[in-house]
Amino acid sequence: MSNDFASSTRSTGSNLDRLSKELRKLATNTNQRESDDRFWQPEVDKAGNGYAVIRFLPASKGEDLPWVRIWSHGFQGPGGWYIENSLTTLGQKDPVAELNSKLWNSGSDKDKEIARKQKRRLSYIANIYIVKDPANPQNEGKVKLFKFGKKIFDKINETMTPQYEDEKAINPFDFWAGANFKLKIRNVEGYRNYDKSEFDRPEALSDNDSELESIWASQHALQAFVASDQFKSYSELKARLDRVLGEPTQSRKNDEDDEREERPVSRQSAEPRARSTLVETLPKAASAGAGASARPPWEDESDINLFERLAQED
Repeated sequence: MSNDFASSTRSTGSNLDRLSKELRKLATNTNQRESDDRFWQPEVDKAGNGYAVIRFLPASKGEDLPWVRIWSHGFQGPGGWYIENSLTTLGQKDPVAELNSKLWNSGSDKDKEIARKQKRRLSYIANIYIVKDPANPQNEGKVKLFKFGKKIFDKINETMTPQYEDEKAINPFDFWAGANFKLKIRNVEGYRNYDKSEFDRPEALSDNDSELESIWASQHALQAFVASDQFKSYSELKARLDRVLGEPTQSRKNDEDDEREERPVSRQSAEPRARSTLVETLPKAASAGAGASARPPWEDESDINLFERLAQED
């Protein structure tokens, strides 16, 4: 067992303490699946039901946390769809966030409803090991990236920071003391529901440290998804927003930016900047977004994939 693997993964207690602190930060500061085969999503049957068993994996080599989080927007206006990552992920000003704040503070109920429709969605990306995938058994035993929303992250939070005294805190990202996650999906009023999903009893993912080290070495870097070069600039986002809302662009430069945005790009350059540029991750370096403002009052816990489905149906 290499020194890197041992030092990065064996400190169960300290890892749990550190991750719990990050969870508290998230509570205080209260979406590249389409063409990226690194990502995995569970399949559902015709009734909308699905089942799989996965294991959340520890932080990859050189990274501090085993997840990243991304804020994004997805809504339709007279000029088309606006599906973009929000610069608030990086703790920066974002044109939609600024517009929504003005709308909410206008005192108009109509403006508040518009702000709600344009709200941010929060999603997470983490490395997982697929223990069981009945719909696609060829995935079993593989390391994949998993995009998920607040509902599943809440279950992670509850496992790491239990509510009652007789419940023991578990670090679900730990190779040895973690637990498999039984993902149970139901169709509730047309939406995917994860309420019945649960963590199994704590147990080692494998008794073979060499196998665990191989899994760890297969994990994907997460910080690339929240690097500043994966987000469009404020001016690019503002030009896109103006066009979607039917507003005139401020300059010819913005028009040119829009034209460049629609030109074909290579798969490599598009991958995490594709539609909704993934991401249902944190501060700079450790994780982007911890410096973002608290959740605005017009936001809720709506399904983060809703706007993606609507755009596909349009």
